[in-house]
Amino acid sequence: MIDNQPESNNEQEVLTNRQGHPVTDNQNVRTVGDRGPTVLENYNFLEKITHFDRERIPERVVHARGAGAHGYFEAYGSLGDEPINKYTRAKLFQEKGKITPVFVRFSTVIHGGHSPETLRDPRGFAVKFYTEDGNWDLVGNNLKIFFIRDPIKFPDLVHAFKPDPVTNKQDPNRIFDFISLTPEATHMITWLFSPWGIPASYRHMEGSGVNTYKWVNADGVGYLVKYHFIPKQGVKCLTQAQAEQIQSKEFNHATVDLYEAIENGEYPEWEFAVQILSDDEHPELDFDPLDPTKVWPQEQIPLLPVGRMVLDKNPTNYFAEVEQAAFGTGVLVDGLDFSDDKLLQGRTFSYSDTQRHRIGTNYLQLPINSPKTKVATNLRDGQMTYRVDGVEAGENPHVNYEPSSMHGLKEAPKSGKDHTPYVEGPVTRQKISRTNDYGQAGDRYRAFSDEERDDLILNLVNALKQCNPDIQERMVEHFTQADPEYGSRVREGLQQSQAM
Repeated sequence: MIDNQPESNNEQEVLTNRQGHPVTDNQNVRTVGDRGPTVLENYNFLEKITHFDRERIPERVVHARGAGAHGYFEAYGSLGDEPINKYTRAKLFQEKGKITPVFVRFSTVIHGGHSPETLRDPRGFAVKFYTEDGNWDLVGNNLKIFFIRDPIKFPDLVHAFKPDPVTNKQDPNRIFDFISLTPEATHMITWLFSPWGIPASYRHMEGSGVNTYKWVNADGVGYLVKYHFIPKQGVKCLTQAQAEQIQSKEFNHATVDLYEAIENGEYPEWEFAVQILSDDEHPELDFDPLDPTKVWPQEQIPLLPVGRMVLDKNPTNYFAEVEQAAFGTGVLVDGLDFSDDKLLQGRTFSYSDTQRHRIGTNYLQLPINSPKTKVATNLRDGQMTYRVDGVEAGENPHVNYEPSSMHGLKEAPKSGKDHTPYVEGPVTRQKISRTNDYGQAGDRYRAFSDEERDDLILNLVNALKQCNPDIQERMVEHFTQADPEYGSRVREGLQQSQAM
């Protein structure tokens, strides 16, 4: 629990400026006489107002609206009935009961920092593990898949979902124009416009790494892996009507719910599980396992629990912790690696690049982003540097390069064999061979309950009836390819809406 009361002491803390100078008058600027004008040498005022003018950093292009909390990850020390070191040498998983601190940021995706949390939108689920080998960031969503599989389409996807650049209004015509020309998005749209598209709260939603990663063992052998968080509070979602009712009274409902639950000692908990495959193409599947628009069927590739995550401490300052928290898909520790998933590789460049733009070159020196283990690099300077990595730890401050014979930094010993996947082929621009854009969308439609299917059709019709006829026709064709009933119900709903 967070104690919001200041520690009692015998003396009242005095107000200072940022240089540490006591401020004796915080009510009046310096003026000529009591009516002014003001004078230029209003140092405390100028320091105060210029800092105020700069209190906001650039908002995230996506995932701007967020909430977060601190907690811990506890390892189970095994993978089902097998030792976990068969698959990965990552230290945080090896020992039963091992505790690793975490910080989690939940978010909506498309809209701005003060938008309602009831909007139909994927939810971000980003976890920073402060491991003994440095930070590991697992950056994912509540839904297990994504709209696209190639990173070159990501800016276009976001632009289509963002407000119109002329009217500044989100427009279904723009959204479905893009989606109707992107068949691989049919699966994600089926999830998003179902009741699963609006989580009831951050505590009651699943998390997924979405992309395919790799685990690497001590022998350098790699395995394909998918990550999943399953809420022990259960999964709860909202219908469109329920969301609108909540939004009319409270547009911060998910942030409030998370904060109050932790304050009240009702600590949210998730089981952390993985799916594992050998590192090959798996021709027995009717899709490519690296395709982020697909789920791995659990009946074929079971979920294997590896630990649990508990959130038990609220931030003490939203801006310093939640807003400045910086995540990246490339932040991996020893024993974890990338797969050849194209979207993952594109995200890996983009995430760290946007943090340097938003927060600055030295964003990793901020406490929320800094590893809890020793940091010693030969990187220097840049805006807002306030420490020199490694110098305070006793290294020679005159040597900021490697190799050196003058007691500079040296390479770390390896903890296992390098993972060296073999790759060959022509450099080209082409889709993966097993796209199967409609198979899992149809499976998902048929797996929904009658109530979920009704809600899905209602939500799609209400959005599509605002779209041009050619866009409607293309979307109906995609749904029909996924399941004939799916397409016919959307078509009938659109016809009925036009007749009204």
